[in-house]
Order: sequence, then structure tokens, then C-alpha cells
Amino acid sequence: MTFEPTQPIGPNDGAKLRDYKIVCAKLGLVMCAYFLCRMIGGLISGLVLRVGGAGNAAPAISMAITVIMVYVVPMLLTAAVFKSFSYYNAKSENFRRLYKKPVRLAQAIGTFPAMYGLGYGIAVLTFLASFLITRATGGHTVIEDILRPTTLEPSANVVSALLMVFVLVVIAPVFEEVWVRGIMYDALKPYGDGIAIIISSVLFGLMHGSIHMLFYTTALGFALGYVRYATNSLLVVTILHAVINAIAAGMLLIMSMADITLGASRLVNTIQNIYMLAVLVLIVIGVVAFVRKIPTIRKYRIENAWVEIPPRRKIALFFISLPVIIMLVLAFNELTNFWVLTLFIV
Repeated sequence: MTFEPTQPIGPNDGAKLRDYKIVCAKLGLVMCAYFLCRMIGGLISGLVLRVGGAGNAAPAISMAITVIMVYVVPMLLTAAVFKSFSYYNAKSENFRRLYKKPVRLAQAIGTFPAMYGLGYGIAVLTFLASFLITRATGGHTVIEDILRPTTLEPSANVVSALLMVFVLVVIAPVFEEVWVRGIMYDALKPYGDGIAIIISSVLFGLMHGSIHMLFYTTALGFALGYVRYATNSLLVVTILHAVINAIAAGMLLIMSMADITLGASRLVNTIQNIYMLAVLVLIVIGVVAFVRKIPTIRKYRIENAWVEIPPRRKIALFFISLPVIIMLVLAFNELTNFWVLTLFIV
């Protein structure tokens, strides 16, 4: 992304600046609603599991509630706020354009190793920093926290484990791509594709709800946004997202099987160790692939549709928006989350 010199702002630019501020405020508001939905969904699904137990339909009901509150409701709310229902109507050209097959589909999907290396290379660095900090303070951390793109814990129930895998590999990629790199990206696109990539990737990182996952999900979001811009299609990024989640879901499934067998199965433990080693090897390969692509990436100029306002100012305007500030508080402070929720309930 290149930084153009600031040009004098005319009347039309002033109106565009106001529109951009409104878009930033709307994004902050829908993300605030997302965090509240996630809290409420977590409370309800947890209550369902406590009341219904883990041996019947309760896990499926709990997972359905989670999907509705974490994906369906926030995405529909975002679509309503940005008036996207008619724009993304299944019969419209805009919707078909989003899922068109790019001319260089195989080449675009071939960016997976570099994308994986970028995201999970940062994940490993995050883990190392976390390990050193927790080691110095007497705390505890595990690498599994960053090797799966979810805050879900391994399950001791087969049905729950399979449902989690389905959500990670199918539901999450489809809904998150339409939501983040569909609706949010297109809302920001008139103000520059670079800004659309940066802000949507930050929101993508925040919505995963974990400080361990923030850095690598933001990096992955940036890479996915880059591919979305280059291909002008959600088809590729949805496939890439699903593959990344499938690798992490495999680890979650193996961990769940270990819990189900109470760790007694040597085979399960051996598979887990082999899988972890394979993931680490894939990360190394991906990092090498990303480093090799850096010269090409540096030559690839992202078009800026609004050169009168420099990108740094656009980013600053986003983060000083009051709804965005509230969103950041909700994202980073779990105590504040429950305090706000208590205010609404009481």
C-alpha cells in the first residue's frame, strides 16, 4: 500500500469524509452488538449444557445457539445497517460477482502456503512471547491456544466434537467471509482498497475473542483481504479460510478424542504428536514461501480510490470513533463485557 500526498479537500471530499466517519461509526456499533451477542449466546448455550447434560441433544442445541448468536445475528444486523440485502440478493449480479471463478483460480489458491506461513508464523512468535512472559511470572500457557482459530475447548462428547469441526470448516468460513470481506469490505471499498483490507482484517482479528489469536487472525485477515482484492471474489478466500480452519479443526478433533478416551489411547496421543509436528513443518514451509513472495508483494500496488486523505489519517479516524473505542473495550476486557451485560439485564 502506498501513501499519497494529501491534496486540498473540496466540498465533495468533505461530504465523503463525513460519509467515511459514519461508516466507521456503523462498523463500531455492529461490532459492539457482536460482542454482546457472543456473551449472551455463551450464557444461553452454557445454561443449555448445564440443564440438558452432555449425553443427549443439548450439545447440538448449544452449538446451534452459538452459531446463531455469533454468526447469523451479527451478519444480518451488519447487512441491515449497511442496507446490503438488496445489493447481495441471491439473484443479483453483485452476489454472483462475489462468488465468480477468478481467471487464475489455481494461482490464487496456490497462495495458501505463504498465507499460512504469515499467519501461523506470527502465531508462533506470539506463543514464544507469551511463554516467556508466563514463565517469568509463574503462569502457564499451551501452544494449542493459538493453533486453532476458536475459543472453543476440546469436547469429551463425540457429537459435540464433530459439530465443532463442522462449524469451523463450513459455517465459520462462509459466514465470516460474507460478513467481513463481503459486507464490511465493500462498505469501506469506496475509501480505498488498502483501508478496506486493513480495517476489515483488524475487525476479523478482534472478533476471534482471544489475545493469543488476535495477532495471527489479523495477519490472516490481511492476507485474505489481499486475495479478495486481487481476485475480486469471495470464492477463493472462502476456500482458503476453510482449508486453514480444517487444519486447526483436525487438531481440535484429535484433542477431543484424547479427552473422550481419557488419554488412555497411545494411538490417539501418537497421532496428536505427529499432527503437531506436521503443522509445525507446514508453518516453516509457509514462512519460507511468504518470504519468497515478499519481492512480488512489494511490487504489487493497491489502488487508492480516495487520495485526498492519506491512509494514516483514515486509520486514525477509524480508531478515534466513539463506537469503535467502545468496541475495543468490549473486545479486550472480559470484566467490562459482563459488567455491561449486567447493566442491560438489571
